[in-house]
Amino acid sequence: MGTDVRRGTSRFFTESSGIRTWHAFSFGAHYDPGNLGFGPLTCHDDHALEPGAGFTDHRHADVEIVTWVVSGELVHDGVSRLGPGQVAVQSAGSGITHREVAGPEGCRFVQAWLRPDAAGGTPERGVADVSVEPGSLVPLVGPDGPLPVAVAGASLGVVRLLPDGTLSLPAAPLAHVHVVTGSVTASGAELGAGDALRATGEPDLTLAAREETEVLVWRFASGKDPDRLRG
Repeated sequence: MGTDVRRGTSRFFTESSGIRTWHAFSFGAHYDPGNLGFGPLTCHDDHALEPGAGFTDHRHADVEIVTWVVSGELVHDGVSRLGPGQVAVQSAGSGITHREVAGPEGCRFVQAWLRPDAAGGTPERGVADVSVEPGSLVPLVGPDGPLPVAVAGASLGVVRLLPDGTLSLPAAPLAHVHVVTGSVTASGAELGAGDALRATGEPDLTLAAREETEVLVWRFASGKDPDRLRG
């Protein structure tokens, strides 16, 4: 049992062509053998895109891609427009090629990649509208959420807290708590925007906000691939 605080200021950073990205784990040219992922999470990126900037056609296979827009609008393949209050899950399955570009006001979004339980499969994409009420853990993805993900026992929820608001999180063998905006204490750890807490062994986690705050919480039923838990 334990908790590991990862400061936003220590994240890997990439900037190019109107794109700024903060990486929670090793990615591309950024490599740290002790920070390859956490459970099935292999990528947890916070992207800020200028208007019209983004990621042109690129390929994925055997990855679950979960996207949560913080502000602005993200245009997927020139058709699907994802905004705040919407979550998307793209199961790449046997392979997809897609593009993601910011709308006319730019976009900030958090995107996670997970290893699916089984390789191959039919690519699928789902988008859901979510109503977030302050003071609760609102399911986004997983058994209790509006969208499934092909990783057994994985769930993503969002928490919004008003100043002085508190919330106890359900226990989980693995939990990844990421502060999107604002600041909280999490069972004694002071966390600001961009900070994350990685918890193992089902510790009691209670969030207490000092200001209006949004937090993304991944929970996993087991810690498959223990080597990745070093990150």
